[in-house]
Amino acid sequence: MHRKKQQNVPARSAAASAAREKNHEALTFAATSGIKTVLERWDTAMGGLEEHAVLLHRNLYGRNQVTHEKKKSLAARVAGSFINPFTAILFCLAVVSMFTDILIPLYQHQPEEVAPLTVIIILTMVFLSGTLRFVQESRSGNAAERLLAMITTTCTVTRREQGTGEIPLEEVVAGDIIHLSAGDMVPADVRILAAKDLFISQAALTGESDPVEKTPESCANADVPVTDLPNIAFLGSNVISGSATAVALAVGDDTLFGSMAVSVAGEAVETNFTKGVNAVSWVLIRFMLVMVPVVFFINGLTKGDWLEAFLFAISVAVGLTPEMLPMIVTTCLAKGAVSMSKEKTIVKNLNSIQNFGAMDVLCTDKTGTLTQDKVVLEYHMDVSGKEDARVLRHAYLNSYFQTGYRNLMDVAIIERTEEEEASQPQLVNLSQRYRKVDEIPFDFTRRRLSVVVEDLSGKRQMITKGAVEEMCAVCAWTEYRGEIRPLTEETRREILETVDRLNEDGMRVIALAQKMVERVDTYHAEEERDMVLMGYLAFLDPPKESTAQAIRALRDHGVTTKILTGDNERVTRCICKQVGLRGSKMLLGSDVERMSDEALVRAAEHTDIFAKLSPDQKARVVSALRQGGHTVGFLGDGINDAAAMKAADIGISVDTAVDIAKESADIILLEKDLMVLERGIVEGRKTYANMIKYIKMTASSNFGNMFSVLAASALLPFLPMESIHLILLNLIYDLSCTAIPWDNVDEEFIAQPRKWDASSIGKFMLWIGPTSSIFDWTTYAFLYFVFCPLFVSHGILYNDLPAYYSGAELAGMQQTYAAMFHAGWFVESMWSQTLVIHMIRTPKLPFLQSRASAGVTLLTFTGIAVLTVIPFTKLGTLLGLVALPAAYFAYLIPCIVLYMMLATSLKKAYVRHYGELL
Repeated sequence: MHRKKQQNVPARSAAASAAREKNHEALTFAATSGIKTVLERWDTAMGGLEEHAVLLHRNLYGRNQVTHEKKKSLAARVAGSFINPFTAILFCLAVVSMFTDILIPLYQHQPEEVAPLTVIIILTMVFLSGTLRFVQESRSGNAAERLLAMITTTCTVTRREQGTGEIPLEEVVAGDIIHLSAGDMVPADVRILAAKDLFISQAALTGESDPVEKTPESCANADVPVTDLPNIAFLGSNVISGSATAVALAVGDDTLFGSMAVSVAGEAVETNFTKGVNAVSWVLIRFMLVMVPVVFFINGLTKGDWLEAFLFAISVAVGLTPEMLPMIVTTCLAKGAVSMSKEKTIVKNLNSIQNFGAMDVLCTDKTGTLTQDKVVLEYHMDVSGKEDARVLRHAYLNSYFQTGYRNLMDVAIIERTEEEEASQPQLVNLSQRYRKVDEIPFDFTRRRLSVVVEDLSGKRQMITKGAVEEMCAVCAWTEYRGEIRPLTEETRREILETVDRLNEDGMRVIALAQKMVERVDTYHAEEERDMVLMGYLAFLDPPKESTAQAIRALRDHGVTTKILTGDNERVTRCICKQVGLRGSKMLLGSDVERMSDEALVRAAEHTDIFAKLSPDQKARVVSALRQGGHTVGFLGDGINDAAAMKAADIGISVDTAVDIAKESADIILLEKDLMVLERGIVEGRKTYANMIKYIKMTASSNFGNMFSVLAASALLPFLPMESIHLILLNLIYDLSCTAIPWDNVDEEFIAQPRKWDASSIGKFMLWIGPTSSIFDWTTYAFLYFVFCPLFVSHGILYNDLPAYYSGAELAGMQQTYAAMFHAGWFVESMWSQTLVIHMIRTPKLPFLQSRASAGVTLLTFTGIAVLTVIPFTKLGTLLGLVALPAAYFAYLIPCIVLYMMLATSLKKAYVRHYGELL
């Protein structure tokens, strides 16, 4: 069954998919065909292309350049930082306020009516938040540009007229005969025509830590993954040792490397954070679109002054809008970035911080993340399975004196020998006690390497190590408990069973043999016979000590760890078992390849280990998990991980990763350790908690205030509060909230991933908001029927004043009556709106079970104090307010206490009903 193409996933764009399919088809054909057929298919010869053929092939196959999307223009980046639904509505309000508060008064020659405060506040908030975001995100470079920087600028080719020489890499065309040697970067996807001890590192492309040998023989099996083809080398891989002649099959975008570049160059997926913020913005906008027209028509109909009603409706729109939302969100993210930098975590993309906290699935490679990214010699055993220093000594002599490519196993043998010198005198100064006589290098056919050494007494011996089956084939004897015995079939079976058990434990096993040899000038592979099998060497890429603890910590925080690796299934399963990932189900790349996208979504949900994956398959698994409703992070450090990082909600890399991986990442770890991730996740959740606190408490408080205004507009003979009062109230409240990013967060909230849920904002507004309206209406009644008549009009209600007063005296009395009403509600609104912050910020009892940070406490109470004092100052007089008698506070304090008690009760009921507060 062919898998369906995923839609709307940049990492699997149509261009990238087409390039990969074309590349795979060509490479598979070349790998399974003979050299003569390959040369004919690409219309070339061992002597190289003629000049006219070079031009023809360049037109036919394209230039050897990896194309990428142009870097976003400055204007586009600025627009991306400033334009979103919320800032758009704020900007519209600023434009309307500019007309109503500035241009209309100037047009009517009433400069004293000009009130630019609203416009200034809104535009300042939009400017600051957009600028912070632009500056932070401008630090990210274009990922595809980094791909080009990784490629060498020249390579060696043979052409008919020019012979063999260096040419610029971009001049290579399909069909060119290329010469490779140690240190070269492969300049195209090539078919090996001839090779000598050619080892190539594909780590950056596939994630394999060990170099692989490439040979010119045709491949009989076409069903293996393209990166496993033994006679194909890829653009961007490195020659570790040996030399080769090859023919270029694909260049530029048609290479495997090029298809990855197309994937990485695409736009990143829309993350859950972006979706969540936009959804919250639209919830607030919908409330505004309902409330503002209602307020406008009620005031117009009841007061008869439609211009005043329009101005007040605009003030209500501003009052409903938490102007500082973009600023608070950006501040929360920036504060999180600073905190995470102290935890060895660099944040490149601010939005990724909340995604970090919301992440419930972490996909990671195995090598270097779960493991130490180095091979360790775990056992050096004799044939009976006992530790034997003689085996280690002979292995050291073979690894130390061989001159070919010294692989990770050779390094591990040498390091282990040096570690044991103190306790094993026979291992001391081996390099001085022996000298090398000759060497028979490793080759792919024999899969063995032999070194002939001579000790100080002149005794010579051949020491050979290699693949177990090939070593058994050249051994006639075995050394068992100090005795030399014939190697029987039964012993051979026991040896292979022992090796199988070690392989099941995730170890790579090689065998070691030796024999005495005659003194001759040179030694040949034919002399690797009738040897004595000494024992085994078992190697492991061991897990980090912190890995199991980190996986448990992630699990305790609600994050499932899934392994996506290019390594083989045996080693992967063993390592996962050691670190506590005991997933019984494993999917291989071949399984993923056969699945449709729908089937993969279902399978990925219950599978924790994926092995032998190609880069494209990693991206598919990540996309499948996201389609299943998860917030997915991907931790990787190679080119092969870049597409998966782009497909994830949050791409995570390390500072030692290749440039393309770091540029594709949102988060860079300064230490490749899952414990660093766990600390980052906690910080991300704190950041989200404080953002959602501000949004919910401000949205509900503003909604409650506007709900109160709506009722007062219909019932009162004057506006319950002037436009400027609403703006100032909102400003002081928002300023008192600026410490929210530094607020404390309950431990219970951090324990689980948190996702944006816009519908919860609306529910919270409707549930908690009207609570304040109950006490607002109580305050209206108290001010209108009791307090203002008592202290202003000698017991006469506002509507009855015309029966007792007239002219200027009536106007003055009405103005003082309204001013005291405004001052009373102005103060009560600030007290209720600000103190409820402490109620809403936690599901626990405020001040007793959960305390706000010192900054939040200080700013909120300072905000209350400042606004309470305003009516008693000249500023209050300018704003049309009057000083409140002390008796007002005898009403206000019990009112606020009852409000906080009711808000706490409703909060508890809300938690019981919906399961959580924030």
